[in-house]
Amino acid sequence: MTPLKPYLIRSIYEWIVDNNLTPHLLVDAEVGGSSLPSEYIEDGKIVLNIRPQAIQGLALGNEKVEFNARFSGKPMHIVAPITSILAIYAKENGKGMVFDQDSFPDDEPPEQKPPAKPNLRIIK
Repeated sequence: MTPLKPYLIRSIYEWIVDNNLTPHLLVDAEVGGSSLPSEYIEDGKIVLNIRPQAIQGLALGNEKVEFNARFSGKPMHIVAPITSILAIYAKENGKGMVFDQDSFPDDEPPEQKPPAKPNLRIIK
């Protein structure tokens, strides 16, 4: 089964944009595989404005979020693994979703136990 978290991020992003609000991502910058502007990271986290007019080439994938943006006039390709996304919300009113990292540890489905071996008895 595919992970739920990327679908929630995409749907909330679309809802925020449809309502003419500014979508922001709160990202854990300490998760490996990220490419983020280090000068804007505070306490191991960064807030990214992903408003369509502020970025280019947004890809909200199942594994990572990617886009191109400018930071202090310098172009940069941003990469944030889905596991690093802590929240997506509208800047104007704070509505969106905060992701509890325990709820989406690696988006792995729970381990399936093998079915119990059937017991057969001979009845006379």
